[in-house]
Amino acid sequence: MKKSTVEIDKAANILKLLGDKTRLTMVSILDNHDCCVCEFVAMFKMSQPAISQHIRKLKDAGVVGETRKGQWIIYALNKDSEYYPMVQDLLDHLPSQDYKLKELEEQGLRISCD
Repeated sequence: MKKSTVEIDKAANILKLLGDKTRLTMVSILDNHDCCVCEFVAMFKMSQPAISQHIRKLKDAGVVGETRKGQWIIYALNKDSEYYPMVQDLLDHLPSQDYKLKELEEQGLRISCD
């Protein structure tokens, strides 16, 4: 299987984007779980506009995609992105962040945006 390559400028931009701890954590969580902004607000204890700004940057870069469910927007890692293999390689070196979702569930804050 041929490994995909990303232009150095694009790779640098993605790595810069993921150099932010909050965005890197979001991407790690979105690798296995779809989430809405409200869950990230509770998880990171940040304002909705701040979380939306992080999501927008990830979305603009094509790393994250969105799906509408009624009034809710659900975010997921864009596995069709040309950057996905590179992002996935990076995530393989990080510890799972799933415990953050578990903590939300235990606090009754894991939201089912249906």
